[in-house]
Amino acid sequence: MENDSRTPSPASALSRRAVVGGATVLAALTATGAGAGTARAASGTADGTSGGGPPWEPVPVPAQRPVTEYQVPVAGGGGLWCWDTGGSGEPVVLLHPGSGSGESWPYQQPVLAAAGYRVIGYSRRGAYRSVAGTKAEADTASGDLDTLAGHLGLDRFHLSGAAAGGPVAIDYALSHEDRLLSLTVSGSIMGVQDAEYLELTEGLQPDPFGDLPVAVKELGPSYRGRDLDGVAAWLAVNARARTADAFAQSLAHTITWAALGTLTLPVQLITGDGDLYSPPSIMRLNARYLRRARTHVVDEAGHNPHWEQPAAWNRLLVAFLKKNGRRR
Repeated sequence: MENDSRTPSPASALSRRAVVGGATVLAALTATGAGAGTARAASGTADGTSGGGPPWEPVPVPAQRPVTEYQVPVAGGGGLWCWDTGGSGEPVVLLHPGSGSGESWPYQQPVLAAAGYRVIGYSRRGAYRSVAGTKAEADTASGDLDTLAGHLGLDRFHLSGAAAGGPVAIDYALSHEDRLLSLTVSGSIMGVQDAEYLELTEGLQPDPFGDLPVAVKELGPSYRGRDLDGVAAWLAVNARARTADAFAQSLAHTITWAALGTLTLPVQLITGDGDLYSPPSIMRLNARYLRRARTHVVDEAGHNPHWEQPAAWNRLLVAFLKKNGRRR
């Protein structure tokens, strides 16, 4: 297992613009980072110690790249809303959190496209602009992803899943590892079903955890205290995320620590230091069972570091993709 690293919060002095509106995936990036290099949190001093440095500032949402939108038919009368930047670069498929949808990636879409990748995001069944279809006839979530990959003509691609997208990404890797160039899982308990692990993670969320506001559960306190516009934008995506006919899809595999140990592809695990679901200790525990795991902790972030600290998160993802691409 490769070493853990801690990544800084962005230090941009710009304020965030309003996020996604209706059908359009949001305004996008310029400086939210494909650059290299890591350091301590930007809320500290230049040498990484606490206090005395410039305050952490919100990062603006950048202008999005043009996309082609699709409705991809899936089994049981379902349909997946998908957007695709196109191009000849290596494809990167983004799997959204359960609290979000295909709208969850406005900070990543333009950064990855600028780095030369074909960027693809979609809403799973019952999420924003997708059609749930009939549960009895539905495929697994990873089966739907394979249908989407075939519809878009993808050969081998990078896969990145956040939160509830993490188990889907792992399930796909267990079924189709030969299709993947790399796997990134961010802010996710990863769907591991070992009894010891379930007891541990359930203990992190005692009653009345489930009754807390979704922003408290999913966004770190530092972010909620510093970027009220960003919280409002995230809540707007969350409010649109789930349709009335949504249902939980099964996985093709039972994800266990032993199953994780069968994966041979490069895996990157990322979590926020304030993640209430998958804190750094839980991420590192799961990493022990992966053959080729690289782990990172993003400072001043909760369960959605890709949204809360996009510059840091984007640097990690782009560096990992470049390291594990076809032409590395």
